[in-house]
Amino acid sequence: MRVVSLVPSLTEAVAVTAPGLLVGVTDWCSHPAGLGVPRIGGTKNPDVPAVVALRPDLVIANEEENRGPDLDALRAAGIEVLVTEVRTLGQAFRELERVLVGACGLGRPAWLDEAETAWAAVRTPRPVRAVIPVWRRPWMVLGRDTFAGDLLARLGVLNVHGDHAERYPRLGVDELRGSGAELVVLPDEPYAFGPGDGPEAFGDLPAAFVDGRALTWYGPSLAEAPAVIGAALRAALPAPDRGP
Repeated sequence: MRVVSLVPSLTEAVAVTAPGLLVGVTDWCSHPAGLGVPRIGGTKNPDVPAVVALRPDLVIANEEENRGPDLDALRAAGIEVLVTEVRTLGQAFRELERVLVGACGLGRPAWLDEAETAWAAVRTPRPVRAVIPVWRRPWMVLGRDTFAGDLLARLGVLNVHGDHAERYPRLGVDELRGSGAELVVLPDEPYAFGPGDGPEAFGDLPAAFVDGRALTWYGPSLAEAPAVIGAALRAALPAPDRGP
């Protein structure tokens, strides 16, 4: 089978499970390292003729990461396109099985079982109210109905903008500061927040620096994500604030 992946998370999932299937990936597909597969552009601007020229049996995409017109153009060229939707952890597990087992005909990978076991073992601590930026200039934060927000909620992070009408609202920094948050969670992707870029906007509010791949990717990294994200949260807040 010949597979083109337009989603970094799904690229890693396929590459780790059956690397020989991939014949094309995006410029943003950084895992696993050293992936020697032709690049076909970005997630938002793939080179459609280049994808068609690779003669894939299947293109895997995501409703949030990829644009409808590009997927329609691939379908018009006679290529099967599977579009995933991942807004919760449960959806991630179901969609990964649909892609790997259902569409690609592979056996269920051990890492998927390990990821489900790791998350099933999570015991949610006392909730901590947090603001969760994903971009600045302009500031954008996690709002309602997001995969990253669901993961953080399972680890005791109560998103203060979780009921916002938009999924990724743009808000002024003064509004973010006045949100009543006890914590700011700063992932290193899609915006590369770090100790010198981000926390200064929030004064004395504790900052948790979170690995963006652990927070936003749905694939093999899910097995380590509870430990990785949990460690970042514990490092930002004193033990008594995290509860038992």
